[in-house]
Amino acid sequence: MTSAMTSAMAGAVPVLEVEELAVTFTRRGEASTRAVDGVSFAVAPGETIGLVGESGCGKSVTSLAVMGLLPRRGVEVSGSVRLDGEELLGASDRTLRKLRGADMAMVFQDPLSSLNPTVTIGTQVTEVLYEHRHMAKKDAVAEATDLLDRVGIPDPARRLGEYPHQLSGGMRQRALIAMALACSPRLLIADEPTTALDVTIQAQILELLRELVLGSGTALVMITHDLGVVAGLCDRVHVMYAGKIIETADRHDLFARPRQPYTGGLLASVPRLDAGRGTPLTPIRGSARDAIPWAEGCAFAPRCDNAEDDCLTEVSGSTVPLEYDGPGRELRCRHPLQYPPAAAGATASGVPR
Repeated sequence: MTSAMTSAMAGAVPVLEVEELAVTFTRRGEASTRAVDGVSFAVAPGETIGLVGESGCGKSVTSLAVMGLLPRRGVEVSGSVRLDGEELLGASDRTLRKLRGADMAMVFQDPLSSLNPTVTIGTQVTEVLYEHRHMAKKDAVAEATDLLDRVGIPDPARRLGEYPHQLSGGMRQRALIAMALACSPRLLIADEPTTALDVTIQAQILELLRELVLGSGTALVMITHDLGVVAGLCDRVHVMYAGKIIETADRHDLFARPRQPYTGGLLASVPRLDAGRGTPLTPIRGSARDAIPWAEGCAFAPRCDNAEDDCLTEVSGSTVPLEYDGPGRELRCRHPLQYPPAAAGATASGVPR
């Protein structure tokens, strides 16, 4: 059990426990692809964790595996996923259908493909209330109207009778969030939930998610590449690269002193309001496709400015391990970013070399 899981368990029994989750896609005549490779984390009631990384690092596949939404054909899933102690991997479709929407819910990244284009928004929202809360039609319609209003959809009563194509992209995303919140689930997975929203509505949605977590003790897994969302919402952050978690830390520690060069690169590539006019961004060179297999060394080595020769070699026949890196921190790196000693009484805000 990792220290990340131990941290989540310190205050309460976790709602979600993921241990050594691996997802491999296979196709006849082609080499298999390991999209998720030994991921472990836990989320306690009222806690928000972030899964952060570039597109293709395995964040969304991890969430789909947790929800049991990956296809059974051509996909191999191993490890353990437990919701309130109940094992989900290998559970029947009937069991998963009872849990989805009631005890666990997910906000998908693309609302246009997630909503049924032939059914009104009201029918899609009230369906959850009928199925899991057994509400009467009149009460369900009133609750659906309130849910749309809470997520910032204007004239919610009228919108209930409209179809997804009649709503803007932002409104569709908010309707999807309303559906996920309908039963106040114990676990909520949000996959880029604010991508299509303007900054005002984004702030409103994030505040709504924060209230849900604090008010009902929901465990929230936030999947995003927006570090601003992470800074304002998440308690702990897991940085993923090439299917593995490569750094775990409290969000304050992570932003103040990122240790993995990949994490440092993500932070350095974000525009800063306090930077001078015309200051260039510092992007990470290359792309996520430049990764090497973990069995051959560190997957990030081809793009890393800190890489040494030993980053391209395996350790005792296995991959670069995720190791303890101080209280509440874990790190998968042989040559992490270093910081000068903080002056007496100063806060940790070092500058990586």
